[in-house]
Amino acid sequence: MPRIVKHPQERRKELLDAARDLFFERGYEATTVNDIIARAGMSKGGFYHHFASKEDVLEALAEAMARESLAQLQAILDEPGLDALTRLNAFLSRARRLKVEQAPAIRAMFYVIFRPGNLVLYHRLNAAVGAVTLPALARIIAQGQEEGIFDVPDVQAVAEIILTLGASTHDAVARAVNAADTLEGEAAAAALDERLRMHGIALDRILGLPDGSIRFVENGFAKALMMPAQAP
Repeated sequence: MPRIVKHPQERRKELLDAARDLFFERGYEATTVNDIIARAGMSKGGFYHHFASKEDVLEALAEAMARESLAQLQAILDEPGLDALTRLNAFLSRARRLKVEQAPAIRAMFYVIFRPGNLVLYHRLNAAVGAVTLPALARIIAQGQEEGIFDVPDVQAVAEIILTLGASTHDAVARAVNAADTLEGEAAAAALDERLRMHGIALDRILGLPDGSIRFVENGFAKALMMPAQAP
């Protein structure tokens, strides 16, 4: 029987799918490169052709999840008749709903990247996700600049600054992640909501908008994202 030769991108996707399943089933720390290779039915050489380490796999998974989410947001980016502020708020609202829907997978990733000592990995993943998100954000800001709704001197630079600002929530997110299964979980989630609300006000000011124009978070968002639902 002739050997089936698959396209390299197909083999890479098989590795990512295997890793995603294993990270979810066993946790990132308990999963080894050999586990991923065995689940994907691939040689060790095949794995290292695509990835240098398990950390590279996690980074690629974060980028893939960001691309999947962005694909589901594309309709908002393309919808005619929306002014830039309405489009940005719709984009952020839908992104929040997607995060809540994907909460188990996001929590599994957060438990890894917000562990003490993993700050470098956090910044790697944040940069990978930011690279996917940047063009969409810049597109909305450019629309707002053209409409006279946003007041920014440089669309690309402002989009990059806004994404960089997201890293400032690291400590608040880490506290919410680490407290999720404790008595302090709800308080930490509420504190994260407040931090995200302040983040929204910062975006208002960067874009030259009145405070409260951008609806960056709703009360209860962090709890829905960070804390597993309790059984009835």
